[in-house]
Amino acid sequence: MYEIVAAVTRFESSSPESTTSTPIQAASFAVEQRGSAAVLTVSGEIDMVTAPKLQEQLTKAVADEVAALVVDLSGVSFFASAGLSALVNGYTLANERGAELRVVATSSATIRPLQITALDRKIPIFDSLENALQGGRS
Repeated sequence: MYEIVAAVTRFESSSPESTTSTPIQAASFAVEQRGSAAVLTVSGEIDMVTAPKLQEQLTKAVADEVAALVVDLSGVSFFASAGLSALVNGYTLANERGAELRVVATSSATIRPLQITALDRKIPIFDSLENALQGGRS
């Protein structure tokens, strides 16, 4: 398993004259092999800053010639359109390589954007990692 953390910098103080900044963790990514599937666990916020890291991790995980790539978004608190775009690209890449992309979405922060864009009709969405690994739609 390996973990990549994307960080952004925000000001520590609300005072405009403050120049001290503290990096905060915006998103983290961890990949592990589970049988013939790779599981990409994502947590934090996926926005225009962190979505390129998500795309990078999806590309790396599919490159390992897996039968399925499970993207676990259970720990995601914010999921912007840039994240949706990364998922679509990951879905396309997985299909080109003969793998199935499956998504675990357990909160409105992730389920709602997938429903509004109708991606839940194209990409299999699951309510748990266990169900996603088994492959039956939830």
